[in-house]
Amino acid sequence: MDLLTGNIRTIYLRYLSAAFGSAMISSIYGLVDTAMVGQYQGPDGAAALAIFAPIWNIIYSLGLLAGIGGSILFAAARGSRNDGTENRFFTAAVLLCAGLSALCWGLILLLPEPMLRLFGADDALLPLAMEYLRPVSFAVPVFLFNQLLSAFLRNDSRPGLTTAAVLAGGIFNVAGDYCFIFLLDMGIYGAGLATSLGAIIQLCILLSHFFSRHCTLRLMPAPGLPGLFGRIAAAGFSSFFIDVAMGILTMLFNRQIMRLLGSDALAVYGIIVNVSTIVQCCGYSVGQAAQPILSQNFGAGLYSRIRQLLRLAVTASICFGIAWTAAVWAAPLAFVKVFMAPSPEVLAIAPAILRAYALSFLLLPLNIFSTYFFQSVLRAELSFGIAVSRGALISGSLILLLPALLGPDAIWYAMPLTEVLVFLAVAALLRRTVRSMEAAPAQ
Repeated sequence: MDLLTGNIRTIYLRYLSAAFGSAMISSIYGLVDTAMVGQYQGPDGAAALAIFAPIWNIIYSLGLLAGIGGSILFAAARGSRNDGTENRFFTAAVLLCAGLSALCWGLILLLPEPMLRLFGADDALLPLAMEYLRPVSFAVPVFLFNQLLSAFLRNDSRPGLTTAAVLAGGIFNVAGDYCFIFLLDMGIYGAGLATSLGAIIQLCILLSHFFSRHCTLRLMPAPGLPGLFGRIAAAGFSSFFIDVAMGILTMLFNRQIMRLLGSDALAVYGIIVNVSTIVQCCGYSVGQAAQPILSQNFGAGLYSRIRQLLRLAVTASICFGIAWTAAVWAAPLAFVKVFMAPSPEVLAIAPAILRAYALSFLLLPLNIFSTYFFQSVLRAELSFGIAVSRGALISGSLILLLPALLGPDAIWYAMPLTEVLVFLAVAALLRRTVRSMEAAPAQ
């Protein structure tokens, strides 16, 4: 498949279907864990997994930092030269991922209890969160390298293999959750064990690419590693920050909700985290499908093809946003009953909370895609500004200010208002970038 000459619509739909499958199956890990743990141990189990959610965000974001950043530079170099030297970015990304894995692994093994308390665990929820962490802590590098290899395989024309790998890991995770949690009566520990083993299966399948005759990825000497690390971090920072910011926001939400509204509201927020993760994965899939095509065509100077792809990706983002918002508004209690055996108190408060927060889903996929777009055309400063504003500055301020100004329940409108404000900036920046491309010489 030639990303520089093939039909843009056909190529993008193929990449989107593979990326969407991978993203959705990946989200199954959290969904199945929360649903089965919630059914087995009730709202406390769902709340414990909400406490753990920021750790997942940190782990995945570090993998994306190396994977997305390295693969963007890899694809742009391939589009402009295609002489094999692009593999220096692959080498540097692998080494960076190894270093980040060691750092993250060490913190989780050495400081598990302080970390969980930082993210909102109290004396009641801490034992459950620690049980889930035990098996996960031994597989931390696997999760990071899965993100790295998935990104590079998409840029090496193997999006289907990434989907197959995630599918195999996801199927095992579903079956393993049921077997370990219920049949073997392991509870929340079994959920963590199934997730870890599923990730190991995924990694093994991804590694099979290196035994294929289609593989062009290889390790090679990479002079000036510190400079390459810096370029990869700059290119991948926005993807990194989207996920790590979700962890920061989850921590802020957890602490604010426990202080203002109590554990029943936190259990409902645990549901929101998982639904929001699915919607966010839709945004990832739109952006990750576009990234290899955007980066290679940008490297080759084929700006008219970039404009075509932008229209397709924006349309896909809007469709995902409308679909998920409508689903939550139509049947909020269905989401509750999927994720836990709810108490009457949870059933009473859940619909209003879910519907208020779900308004953010309308614009969330488009705002996430915009960060991938600007990254892919090497406008890292724009991507950085959007990611930081959306993930920390605006959202964090609203989480703290809205309850103080308008009452505790106003916290559920923090993310909808954030997405609206970010979208206004995104629309202006996309328009300006497209106009600059229209002014560029025809290719």
